[in-house]
Amino acid sequence: MSHRSTIRGAALLAAAILLTSCGSDTDAADTTDTTGGDTTSSGAFPVTVSTAFGDVTVEEEPERVVALGWSDAETALSLGVQPVGASDWLGFGGEGVGPWAEGLYDEAPEMIETLEPSLEAIAALEPDLILDTRSDGTQERYDSLSAIAPTIGAPEGVGPYQTTWQQQLELVGQALGRTEEATALQTEVEQQFADARAAHPEFDGTEVAVAAYTSEGFGAYVRGDGRVDFLESLGFTNAPAIQELAGENFFVPISEEQLPLLDAGLTVAFPIFVDAGEITGNPLWQSIPSVQAGRSVVMDDETLTNAFSSGSALGIQYALDNAVPLFADAL
Repeated sequence: MSHRSTIRGAALLAAAILLTSCGSDTDAADTTDTTGGDTTSSGAFPVTVSTAFGDVTVEEEPERVVALGWSDAETALSLGVQPVGASDWLGFGGEGVGPWAEGLYDEAPEMIETLEPSLEAIAALEPDLILDTRSDGTQERYDSLSAIAPTIGAPEGVGPYQTTWQQQLELVGQALGRTEEATALQTEVEQQFADARAAHPEFDGTEVAVAAYTSEGFGAYVRGDGRVDFLESLGFTNAPAIQELAGENFFVPISEEQLPLLDAGLTVAFPIFVDAGEITGNPLWQSIPSVQAGRSVVMDDETLTNAFSSGSALGIQYALDNAVPLFADAL
Protein backbone atom coordinates (compact mmCIF):
# COMPACT_ATOMS: atom_id res chain seq x y z
CA MET A 1 0.00 0.00 0.00
CA SER A 2 1.34 3.38 -0.98
CA HIS A 3 1.79 6.27 1.41
CA ARG A 4 -0.71 8.21 -0.71
CA SER A 5 -3.41 5.58 -0.32
CA THR A 6 -2.70 5.47 3.39
CA ILE A 7 -3.25 9.21 3.72
CA ARG A 8 -6.41 8.93 1.61
CA GLY A 9 -7.69 6.28 3.98
CA ALA A 10 -6.86 8.49 6.94
CA ALA A 11 -8.68 11.40 5.35
CA LEU A 12 -11.80 9.27 5.01
CA LEU A 13 -11.59 8.71 8.75
CA ALA A 14 -11.83 12.34 9.82
CA ALA A 15 -15.06 11.59 11.64
CA ALA A 16 -13.49 8.61 13.35
CA ILE A 17 -10.54 10.74 14.45
CA LEU A 18 -13.01 13.18 15.96
CA LEU A 19 -14.41 10.32 18.02
CA THR A 20 -11.35 8.24 18.75
CA SER A 21 -10.96 7.94 22.50
CA CYS A 22 -7.69 7.93 24.37
CA GLY A 23 -9.82 6.61 27.17
CA SER A 24 -10.74 7.56 30.68
CA ASP A 25 -9.23 6.06 33.78
CA THR A 26 -12.40 4.20 34.73
CA ASP A 27 -14.25 1.01 33.88
CA ALA A 28 -11.56 -0.43 31.62
CA ALA A 29 -11.08 -3.45 33.84
CA ASP A 30 -14.79 -4.26 33.73
CA THR A 31 -15.14 -4.67 29.98
CA THR A 32 -12.94 -7.68 29.31
CA ASP A 33 -11.96 -10.69 31.28
CA THR A 34 -9.83 -13.76 30.94
CA THR A 35 -11.88 -16.90 31.29
CA GLY A 36 -9.23 -19.48 30.65
CA GLY A 37 -5.82 -19.93 32.20
CA ASP A 38 -3.39 -17.63 33.93
CA THR A 39 -2.19 -14.87 31.58
CA THR A 40 0.38 -13.28 33.84
CA SER A 41 3.28 -14.60 31.78
CA SER A 42 4.03 -15.37 28.16
CA GLY A 43 4.10 -19.09 28.98
CA ALA A 44 0.44 -19.27 30.08
CA PHE A 45 -1.42 -20.62 27.07
CA PRO A 46 -4.08 -21.35 26.01
CA VAL A 47 -5.83 -18.10 26.95
CA THR A 48 -9.42 -17.07 26.34
CA VAL A 49 -10.28 -13.43 25.72
CA SER A 50 -13.82 -12.06 25.99
CA THR A 51 -14.84 -9.73 23.14
CA ALA A 52 -17.99 -8.29 21.63
CA PHE A 53 -18.00 -11.28 19.28
CA GLY A 54 -17.75 -13.86 22.03
CA ASP A 55 -14.87 -15.63 23.71
CA VAL A 56 -11.76 -16.13 21.56
CA THR A 57 -9.23 -18.80 22.54
CA VAL A 58 -5.57 -18.40 21.60
CA GLU A 59 -4.11 -21.90 21.87
CA GLU A 60 -0.39 -21.10 21.74
CA GLU A 61 1.82 -18.05 22.11
CA PRO A 62 1.40 -16.13 18.82
CA GLU A 63 4.45 -15.87 16.60
CA ARG A 64 2.92 -14.15 13.56
CA VAL A 65 0.64 -11.31 14.65
CA VAL A 66 -1.23 -9.05 12.23
CA ALA A 67 -2.35 -5.81 13.92
CA LEU A 68 -5.20 -4.18 12.03
CA GLY A 69 -7.07 -2.06 14.58
CA TRP A 70 -6.29 1.58 15.28
CA SER A 71 -3.07 1.55 17.39
CA ASP A 72 -3.10 -2.24 17.78
CA ALA A 73 0.42 -2.34 16.32
CA GLU A 74 1.72 0.31 18.73
CA THR A 75 0.11 -1.55 21.61
CA ALA A 76 1.69 -4.87 20.61
CA LEU A 77 5.07 -3.16 20.21
CA SER A 78 4.76 -1.59 23.64
CA LEU A 79 4.41 -5.12 25.04
CA GLY A 80 7.44 -6.43 23.18
CA VAL A 81 5.71 -8.12 20.22
CA GLN A 82 6.47 -7.09 16.63
CA PRO A 83 3.56 -7.59 14.20
CA VAL A 84 4.36 -9.04 10.77
CA GLY A 85 1.51 -7.01 9.27
CA ALA A 86 -0.11 -3.77 10.39
CA SER A 87 -2.40 -0.93 9.35
CA ASP A 88 -1.40 2.74 9.31
CA TRP A 89 -4.55 4.61 10.34
CA LEU A 90 -2.95 8.05 10.69
CA GLY A 91 -0.83 7.97 7.54
CA PHE A 92 2.56 7.96 9.26
CA GLY A 93 4.20 6.05 6.41
CA GLY A 94 7.29 3.92 6.91
CA GLU A 95 6.54 1.39 9.63
CA GLY A 96 3.09 2.86 10.20
CA VAL A 97 3.63 4.05 13.77
CA GLY A 98 4.15 7.41 15.45
CA PRO A 99 7.62 8.64 16.42
CA TRP A 100 6.92 7.53 20.00
CA ALA A 101 7.06 3.92 18.73
CA GLU A 102 9.90 4.28 16.23
CA GLY A 103 12.78 1.86 16.62
CA LEU A 104 10.66 -0.90 18.16
CA TYR A 105 10.60 -2.93 14.95
CA ASP A 106 13.57 -5.03 13.87
CA GLU A 107 11.90 -5.45 10.48
CA ALA A 108 9.11 -3.29 9.06
CA PRO A 109 5.72 -4.99 8.85
CA GLU A 110 3.72 -5.57 5.70
CA MET A 111 1.32 -2.64 5.50
CA ILE A 112 -2.39 -3.48 5.24
CA GLU A 113 -5.14 -1.07 4.15
CA THR A 114 -7.30 0.26 6.98
CA LEU A 115 -10.95 0.51 5.94
CA GLU A 116 -11.02 -2.44 3.54
CA PRO A 117 -8.04 -4.64 4.39
CA SER A 118 -6.99 -7.13 1.75
CA LEU A 119 -7.92 -10.56 3.06
CA GLU A 120 -5.53 -12.11 0.55
CA ALA A 121 -2.63 -10.00 1.81
CA ILE A 122 -3.46 -10.89 5.40
CA ALA A 123 -3.76 -14.61 4.65
CA ALA A 124 -0.45 -14.55 2.78
CA LEU A 125 1.25 -13.51 6.01
CA GLU A 126 0.04 -16.75 7.63
CA PRO A 127 -0.94 -15.09 10.91
CA ASP A 128 -1.68 -17.08 14.03
CA LEU A 129 -3.40 -14.06 15.63
CA ILE A 130 -5.17 -10.97 14.28
CA LEU A 131 -5.66 -7.89 16.46
CA ASP A 132 -8.61 -5.68 15.54
CA THR A 133 -9.56 -4.16 18.87
CA ARG A 134 -10.33 -0.66 17.54
CA SER A 135 -12.05 -0.44 14.17
CA ASP A 136 -15.58 -0.13 12.79
CA GLY A 137 -16.36 -3.27 14.75
CA THR A 138 -18.78 -4.79 12.23
CA GLN A 139 -19.76 -8.45 12.29
CA GLU A 140 -18.85 -8.70 8.60
CA ARG A 141 -15.29 -7.51 9.20
CA TYR A 142 -14.88 -9.81 12.17
CA ASP A 143 -16.23 -12.84 10.29
CA SER A 144 -13.87 -12.24 7.37
CA LEU A 145 -10.83 -11.90 9.60
CA SER A 146 -11.64 -14.73 11.98
CA ALA A 147 -11.89 -17.06 9.00
CA ILE A 148 -8.14 -16.48 8.55
CA ALA A 149 -6.94 -16.66 12.17
CA PRO A 150 -8.22 -16.11 15.73
CA THR A 151 -9.23 -12.45 15.84
CA ILE A 152 -9.46 -10.19 18.90
CA GLY A 153 -12.16 -7.62 18.27
CA ALA A 154 -13.44 -4.81 20.44
CA PRO A 155 -14.72 -5.37 23.97
CA GLU A 156 -18.43 -5.74 24.52
CA GLY A 157 -20.48 -2.55 24.71
CA VAL A 158 -18.01 -0.35 22.84
CA GLY A 159 -18.93 1.66 19.75
CA PRO A 160 -16.91 1.92 16.52
CA TYR A 161 -13.36 3.20 17.16
CA GLN A 162 -14.17 3.83 20.84
CA THR A 163 -12.05 1.17 22.53
CA THR A 164 -10.11 3.00 25.24
CA TRP A 165 -6.36 2.72 25.56
CA GLN A 166 -6.81 0.73 28.78
CA GLN A 167 -9.21 -1.71 27.14
CA GLN A 168 -6.88 -2.09 24.18
CA LEU A 169 -3.92 -2.76 26.45
CA GLU A 170 -5.89 -5.36 28.38
CA LEU A 171 -7.19 -7.18 25.30
CA VAL A 172 -3.85 -7.21 23.50
CA GLY A 173 -2.01 -8.13 26.68
CA GLN A 174 -4.30 -11.10 27.27
CA ALA A 175 -4.08 -12.33 23.67
CA LEU A 176 -0.29 -12.09 23.64
CA GLY A 177 0.16 -13.59 27.09
CA ARG A 178 1.62 -10.27 28.24
CA THR A 179 -0.87 -9.32 30.95
CA GLU A 180 1.83 -8.40 33.44
CA GLU A 181 3.50 -6.09 30.93
CA ALA A 182 0.16 -4.50 30.00
CA THR A 183 -0.73 -3.89 33.63
CA ALA A 184 2.69 -2.40 34.32
CA LEU A 185 2.40 -0.03 31.34
CA GLN A 186 -1.09 1.09 32.35
CA THR A 187 0.15 1.76 35.87
CA GLU A 188 3.08 3.74 34.46
CA VAL A 189 0.82 5.95 32.32
CA GLU A 190 -1.64 6.54 35.15
CA GLN A 191 1.27 7.47 37.42
CA GLN A 192 2.41 10.03 34.84
CA PHE A 193 -1.07 11.59 34.97
CA ALA A 194 -0.86 11.68 38.77
CA ASP A 195 2.61 13.25 38.67
CA ALA A 196 1.40 15.92 36.22
CA ARG A 197 -1.58 16.73 38.46
CA ALA A 198 0.71 17.03 41.46
CA ALA A 199 3.13 19.30 39.57
CA HIS A 200 0.33 21.56 38.32
CA PRO A 201 -2.26 22.19 41.02
CA GLU A 202 -3.52 25.07 38.89
CA PHE A 203 -5.14 22.47 36.61
CA ASP A 204 -7.39 21.19 39.39
CA GLY A 205 -10.99 22.25 38.79
CA THR A 206 -10.13 24.66 35.98
CA GLU A 207 -12.83 24.56 33.31
CA VAL A 208 -11.56 23.63 29.85
CA ALA A 209 -13.21 23.85 26.44
CA VAL A 210 -11.76 21.41 23.92
CA ALA A 211 -12.49 22.43 20.35
CA ALA A 212 -11.80 21.07 16.91
CA TYR A 213 -11.69 22.91 13.63
CA THR A 214 -12.25 21.13 10.33
CA SER A 215 -13.15 22.21 6.83
CA GLU A 216 -16.75 22.16 8.10
CA GLY A 217 -16.06 24.66 10.86
CA PHE A 218 -15.81 24.50 14.65
CA GLY A 219 -16.94 21.80 17.02
CA ALA A 220 -16.28 20.76 20.59
CA TYR A 221 -15.54 17.52 22.40
CA VAL A 222 -17.43 16.17 25.38
CA ARG A 223 -16.70 13.47 27.94
CA GLY A 224 -15.95 10.11 26.39
CA ASP A 225 -13.62 11.60 23.81
CA GLY A 226 -9.95 10.99 24.51
CA ARG A 227 -8.96 14.65 24.49
CA VAL A 228 -11.49 15.61 27.15
CA ASP A 229 -10.72 12.48 29.16
CA PHE A 230 -7.00 13.31 28.91
CA LEU A 231 -7.54 16.83 30.24
CA GLU A 232 -9.91 15.71 32.98
CA SER A 233 -7.32 13.11 34.00
CA LEU A 234 -5.01 16.10 34.54
CA GLY A 235 -7.56 17.71 36.88
CA PHE A 236 -9.43 19.95 34.44
CA THR A 237 -13.24 19.95 34.20
CA ASN A 238 -14.97 20.02 30.84
CA ALA A 239 -16.83 23.30 30.44
CA PRO A 240 -20.46 22.74 31.57
CA ALA A 241 -21.81 24.88 28.73
CA ILE A 242 -20.20 22.45 26.28
CA GLN A 243 -20.96 19.31 28.24
CA GLU A 244 -24.67 20.20 28.31
CA LEU A 245 -24.72 19.90 24.51
CA ALA A 246 -23.60 16.26 24.66
CA GLY A 247 -25.72 13.74 22.83
CA GLU A 248 -24.83 10.24 21.74
CA ASN A 249 -21.62 11.40 20.09
CA PHE A 250 -18.42 12.64 21.70
CA PHE A 251 -18.32 15.66 19.38
CA VAL A 252 -20.83 18.48 18.95
CA PRO A 253 -20.88 21.06 16.14
CA ILE A 254 -20.43 24.66 17.26
CA SER A 255 -21.94 27.36 15.05
CA GLU A 256 -20.37 30.77 14.68
CA GLU A 257 -23.05 32.19 16.97
CA GLN A 258 -22.18 29.56 19.62
CA LEU A 259 -18.43 30.22 19.54
CA PRO A 260 -18.50 32.16 22.85
CA LEU A 261 -19.26 28.78 24.45
CA LEU A 262 -15.57 27.98 23.94
CA ASP A 263 -14.62 30.63 26.49
CA ALA A 264 -13.26 28.83 29.57
CA GLY A 265 -10.43 28.85 32.06
CA LEU A 266 -8.43 27.17 29.29
CA THR A 267 -9.45 26.76 25.65
CA VAL A 268 -7.69 24.09 23.60
CA ALA A 269 -8.21 23.61 19.87
CA PHE A 270 -7.22 20.79 17.54
CA PRO A 271 -6.99 21.38 13.78
CA ILE A 272 -8.27 18.28 11.93
CA PHE A 273 -6.96 18.09 8.35
CA VAL A 274 -6.61 21.88 8.21
CA ASP A 275 -3.73 24.22 8.96
CA ALA A 276 -3.60 25.60 12.50
CA GLY A 277 -3.38 29.09 11.01
CA GLU A 278 -7.02 28.74 9.95
CA ILE A 279 -7.87 28.79 13.64
CA THR A 280 -5.44 31.40 14.94
CA GLY A 281 -6.18 33.72 12.02
CA ASN A 282 -9.94 33.46 12.39
CA PRO A 283 -11.41 36.73 13.78
CA LEU A 284 -14.17 34.78 15.53
CA TRP A 285 -11.58 32.69 17.34
CA GLN A 286 -9.64 35.82 18.24
CA SER A 287 -12.78 37.34 19.79
CA ILE A 288 -13.17 34.57 22.41
CA PRO A 289 -12.30 36.11 25.81
CA SER A 290 -10.01 33.26 26.91
CA VAL A 291 -8.14 33.55 23.62
CA GLN A 292 -7.79 37.30 24.03
CA ALA A 293 -6.46 36.72 27.56
CA GLY A 294 -3.83 34.26 26.31
CA ARG A 295 -5.45 31.27 28.01
CA SER A 296 -5.65 29.17 24.87
CA VAL A 297 -3.59 26.50 23.12
CA VAL A 298 -3.88 25.65 19.43
CA MET A 299 -2.22 22.35 18.63
CA ASP A 300 -0.10 23.43 15.68
CA ASP A 301 2.28 20.47 15.96
CA GLU A 302 0.94 17.66 13.78
CA THR A 303 2.96 15.06 15.67
CA LEU A 304 1.42 16.15 18.96
CA THR A 305 -2.07 16.16 17.45
CA ASN A 306 -1.46 12.65 16.16
CA ALA A 307 -0.31 11.57 19.62
CA PHE A 308 -3.76 12.45 20.96
CA SER A 309 -5.45 10.78 17.99
CA SER A 310 -3.38 7.61 18.34
CA GLY A 311 -5.17 6.59 21.51
CA SER A 312 -2.26 4.31 22.41
CA ALA A 313 -0.42 4.20 25.71
CA LEU A 314 2.79 5.30 23.99
CA GLY A 315 1.05 8.16 22.19
CA ILE A 316 -0.53 9.32 25.43
CA GLN A 317 2.87 9.35 27.12
CA TYR A 318 4.18 11.53 24.29
CA ALA A 319 1.19 13.86 24.71
CA LEU A 320 1.81 14.09 28.45
CA ASP A 321 5.44 15.04 27.90
CA ASN A 322 4.69 17.64 25.23
CA ALA A 323 1.20 19.03 25.87
CA VAL A 324 1.25 19.52 29.65
CA PRO A 325 3.89 22.30 29.41
CA LEU A 326 1.72 24.08 26.81
CA PHE A 327 -1.30 23.99 29.12
CA ALA A 328 0.79 25.21 32.04
CA ASP A 329 2.22 28.10 30.01
CA ALA A 330 -1.26 29.19 28.92
CA LEU A 331 -2.38 29.36 32.54
